Amino acid sequence: MKQTFKLLRVLLLFTAFSIGTSSLWAAVTDSLLLKIAALKNVSSVQRLESTQFKDKYVLFIEQPLDQKNPSAGSFKQRIFVMNAGEDRPTVIVTEGYGAAYAASPRYRDEISRLLNANIIFVEHRYFLESTPKPLNWKYLTAENSAFDLHNVTTIFKQLYKGKWIATGISKGGQTALIYRAFFPDDVDVSVPYVAPLCKGREDGRHEPFLRNFAGTQQEREILTNFQKEVLKRRGELQPKFDSLCNVKGYKFNLPLEEIYDYSILELPFSFWQWGSPIAEVPGEGAVTAEIFKYWMKTSSPDYFINNSPTAAFFVQANRELGYYGYDTKPFKGLLKIKNSKGYMGKLFIPRGAEFKFDKALYKKLKKFVATTDEKMLFIYGEFDPWSSVKVNEPKNDNVVVLVEPKGSHRSRISTMPEDLKKRAVETLNRWLAH
Repeated sequence: MKQTFKLLRVLLLFTAFSIGTSSLWAAVTDSLLLKIAALKNVSSVQRLESTQFKDKYVLFIEQPLDQKNPSAGSFKQRIFVMNAGEDRPTVIVTEGYGAAYAASPRYRDEISRLLNANIIFVEHRYFLESTPKPLNWKYLTAENSAFDLHNVTTIFKQLYKGKWIATGISKGGQTALIYRAFFPDDVDVSVPYVAPLCKGREDGRHEPFLRNFAGTQQEREILTNFQKEVLKRRGELQPKFDSLCNVKGYKFNLPLEEIYDYSILELPFSFWQWGSPIAEVPGEGAVTAEIFKYWMKTSSPDYFINNSPTAAFFVQANRELGYYGYDTKPFKGLLKIKNSKGYMGKLFIPRGAEFKFDKALYKKLKKFVATTDEKMLFIYGEFDPWSSVKVNEPKNDNVVVLVEPKGSHRSRISTMPEDLKKRAVETLNRWLAH
């Protein structure tokens, strides 16, 4: 009788879960899927194709909207599981945005590749499939996101009992730092890539970095001259700009002539963030079509659309993560906007998501990095504007900050010079050996 009920339970379990086009027999023989499906708060497990892992799944975990107030309700958070072996280390990818790209059969993050490790990939709350319904911005906080990751780790440590490494890129790197600060004992090592640590809505350190440090003085002058050229040619370029925005269906919270200005102010940040070649920047004598094409390629106005898929990010930046401002001084008399102060609230913040900026998170993270004994490896690019707000390396062997010379927001361990690459890999191996 017990065996009959046990078999019936298995059959009902896989009737309840979506398993793609696999047969029931194939599902029943998938022991890992069975283990995952039996975990607490897990639902909708699906097997996915992968060229990198033998086993790959997507699933959802029920999470409280507010970790300190269960009565607030819950939402489902999307998780990807990529299995290298239950005896292998596990990388938890603390994505700061949506996780759609993790569904690619070719996806594998750098740390998992280096260590032949499993991946637990966590989509950030309020993005794509992990967006609560109804949408209440009140519960989009760094602390709640850290609890999300803690819950996921707690669940999957039942399967993966080896070493754990938290990693993420950009906002995901910032999320990895936040997670470690709130739950220092959850993982053994953290590897945040190009992770900013901002102290205000418009932090104030990015503008002088772009003005005085990124690239050479000559390269910075080339960019500034290009910006001025676009502003001086507004009579020719504004109609082309307006037409493109209308054809693309872009909608903004400000008039198009002001979006024109912001798109030009954004250009140097975008240029250095992505490590663009200076040789591609059109000179002062370039034809209008060439100038417009390069401008749209480097600083497209779609970044400024309202109801953006990344609106949740701007809510967080405006509330506690911080962001950057714009330097308008070099363009006096050429802009339609009087100044750019408070631009994030004007351009990006949805109704109902207006919060006062809280410096408490910045203070907590700064203190944590300065005083922690936890093992953390930070990767940055020298010319990436986000490096202007990188963490400070303390006098502590357990916190290592590596900066790729002339690197950008694309800086990784694999892009480092050989000496830095060797140091990064040896550091990780040493930490994980103990």
